[in-house]
Amino acid sequence: MQPPARPCTHMRENGRVTSATRQPETPAAAVPPRLIATDLDGTLLRDDKSVSPRTVAALAAAEDAGIEVFFVTGRPARWMNVVSDHVHGHGLAICGNGAAVVDLHGGPGAHRFVKVRELARENALDAVRLLRDAAPGTVYAVEQTYGFHQEPDYPKLHMEIPDELQPAEKLLAADGPGAAEPVLKILAFHPTLDPDAFLTLARLAIGDIANVTRSSPSALLEISGPGVSKASTLALCCAERGISHEEVVAFGDMPNDVEMLTWAGRSYAMGNAHPDVLAAASGRTVDNNEDGVAVVIEQLLAQREGLS
Repeated sequence: MQPPARPCTHMRENGRVTSATRQPETPAAAVPPRLIATDLDGTLLRDDKSVSPRTVAALAAAEDAGIEVFFVTGRPARWMNVVSDHVHGHGLAICGNGAAVVDLHGGPGAHRFVKVRELARENALDAVRLLRDAAPGTVYAVEQTYGFHQEPDYPKLHMEIPDELQPAEKLLAADGPGAAEPVLKILAFHPTLDPDAFLTLARLAIGDIANVTRSSPSALLEISGPGVSKASTLALCCAERGISHEEVVAFGDMPNDVEMLTWAGRSYAMGNAHPDVLAAASGRTVDNNEDGVAVVIEQLLAQREGLS
């Protein structure tokens, strides 16, 4: 049974945050950081999905120093329990590659949506049709605020049993399951295509109908609303707080992190990062199993102490 629907703020933007938005008038290293934005899987989390004691301590020290920490992830809100114990007061996470901002203060099972940037059903249906034509054999799953549905042939890639098993066209119909809930993103899987080739093909096929990215090592794509990304939602959250891009330090490891890493004043690719991420980031740290995020936070705080 799904939890009852909760009030959401719906936003649709056609703009896209790209490298063109980065205008570092001041050297980023000279600007004290006010916000740390970190991906989870492959970045903050170790491969066993744990948050190390060193990383927990580094996050707490950053917030004690007045630096906000945002978790910015492709995960849906219901998968955020893994970090709920480590949010240290602010309790905010950008989920679904920017499709939602979630308040985690209530703890596991009590997450509250404070911002939703939905994928309109008509856009979702168009994207499904275009990608089916371009890559026959593609299968789909649908992420909503609380529900998760998939096609019968979609593989068991996730940690849960789907609420419904139907073709994507029926799942996304105006009278489909969960019709009262916003669609956050579509997951598209292809059993044989190379992951990077599938991403390129999908972006060409779908165009500006939706935003397409990937965070998985397999040929699994994530399709969100036009202009919806980790970067654009992070930019909205920072603008609401009066924080400039120069005051943001970001961490990531996969293509869905590229725009965020390009936008932030300082950014770090993990030692285990995808080549596109290594090219996009302004710096590099050690891999996730060696606490690469904590290493950089400790260095930032030590520099800050030295300047005070």
